[in-house]
Amino acid sequence: MDVSALVRTRTQHPEEVAEAAARRPRRALLGDSGRLMIVAADHPARGALGIGGRKLAMANRADLLERLCLALSRPGVDGVLATADILDDLLLLGALDNKIVMGSMNRGGLQGAAFELDDRFTGHRPEDIERLGFDAGKLLLRIDYSDPGSLTTLESTARAIDAMAERRLPVFVEPFISRRTPEGRVKNDLSAEAVTRSIAIASGLGGTSAYTWLKVPVTEHPDDMAEVMATSTLPAVLLGGEIGDTPEDQEAAYEKWRGALRLPTVRGLVVGRSLLYPADGDVAAAVDTAVGLL
Repeated sequence: MDVSALVRTRTQHPEEVAEAAARRPRRALLGDSGRLMIVAADHPARGALGIGGRKLAMANRADLLERLCLALSRPGVDGVLATADILDDLLLLGALDNKIVMGSMNRGGLQGAAFELDDRFTGHRPEDIERLGFDAGKLLLRIDYSDPGSLTTLESTARAIDAMAERRLPVFVEPFISRRTPEGRVKNDLSAEAVTRSIAIASGLGGTSAYTWLKVPVTEHPDDMAEVMATSTLPAVLLGGEIGDTPEDQEAAYEKWRGALRLPTVRGLVVGRSLLYPADGDVAAAVDTAVGLL
């Protein structure tokens, strides 16, 4: 990874980012399989740099870009979800040709901040996604019934869904019912009831759901997923989340995904840290295993 070359382009020819986006060969959102395998890398912009016990695992940008380029090169990987800084680098590297590019839209709810649940849209705007010829957007919707900031996020989410629909661009909504622990940490509730409720709320946002997808977790008891996913007819993808630090944890996650992928509304996976930073360090093997689940 030649960081010097990237910096040289950014300093001397910043227009190259837009030019690379304009000449990027594109593809349909879904291929012949009707499934999606997207690698997620939008965590750093929220200040979420940790992997298990390694607090700054994602902080080395050259290392992250190398991992992303390797993941994107593997057969069956459809594309990437990231913020503008990372997507700009990948455009300059030529890594996004014929890939699905998903812009991350709201990153204002910084991890650990008092305002974490007032999740402002500080990333890609719908007009940015359209201008750059990207294929979709993604937003995070965490709802804490005791935090007024969640109402701001709900309203902003609805307007973002409207703006994406006006442009006929898919938007992937990642909903959670959340709460703060006594220590002040935001924790997502993965019980069947909470995930069901979050799906119901997210499905009804905006003036149309025609271009809305859901990005959902596997419930704490995977056997509940069939009933949970019956809450909506919107197409959905599974997210990876935090799965642990050991190969056994990784294998358990694969098994949970395998079962949920059989459900009729579930159309794929959007997984980041567990594939880019697997417990055994083998990115290619982790990505290939995930692709095999589809």
